[in-house]
Amino acid sequence: MTTFSDPMRPELHRVQRRRKDTHDTFSLELEASHGVETPWSFAAGQFNMLYVFGVGEVPISISGDPTQPQTLVHTTRAVGPVTKAIQALKPGDTLGVRGPFGTSWPVDACAGQDVVLVAGGIGLAPLRPVIYQLLAQRELYGNIVLLYGTRTPADILYRRQLAQWRARFDMSVDITVDRATDTWRGNVGVVTKLIPNAPFDPLDTVAMICGPEVMMRFTVAALLKRDLAADQMFVSMERNMKCAIGFCGHCQFGPSFICKDGPVMRYDQVVPWFGIREF
Repeated sequence: MTTFSDPMRPELHRVQRRRKDTHDTFSLELEASHGVETPWSFAAGQFNMLYVFGVGEVPISISGDPTQPQTLVHTTRAVGPVTKAIQALKPGDTLGVRGPFGTSWPVDACAGQDVVLVAGGIGLAPLRPVIYQLLAQRELYGNIVLLYGTRTPADILYRRQLAQWRARFDMSVDITVDRATDTWRGNVGVVTKLIPNAPFDPLDTVAMICGPEVMMRFTVAALLKRDLAADQMFVSMERNMKCAIGFCGHCQFGPSFICKDGPVMRYDQVVPWFGIREF
């Protein structure tokens, strides 16, 4: 993976495309502006700091394809001044990028095993690079299972890709919503309801979980009931990071800093602090 020589200096990137995913979520495709000499590469699970000049910066996971790093893709929700300013950018506009930072999902270590991905809401975005990577070398892995839950059908991310993945014979995709509409014909309920019947061997599986912390806590509990061990599960502890390199201490999580020691962390290593509201 590649990082810039000065991790505190944003590098200019140009907006190629902005796509609306849901009513409050969008994806931004970026390319390096002229003069950026370092070629991009990133690992699934890492994040960048996106900087809007005169407004501020925010950490956003990279949600594109690691095998095609020439285009950076970030999916986020417009909830604050910085993300709303990012949402207002048009093709040709520029913004600053620092990164990539953080740990990655253990995709390479999953060879020969089943892989279970459990995503809640926008938590699908940090897991999408994992899917790209798994499918690019499909023969290396056992069952690939994606369990995805959202609030309503209107909140489903990446609809076209989900349909493509569901149509494959070598991947299992299950989607559920908390609140159904009249036209919804799929599962209704929390994503943990999908775990008991998911097709994986608990003795030979790696699980990767991303979503709201309450969702991750209940997902871990459901996977433990399926006899997965704590060291077979990885969670993404994304937090509101300010510096991304461990200087400010804003994202301290027990003895760790999420920006340096995470965001991807093995569950057995964070279980003493997982779910404690003060953290």
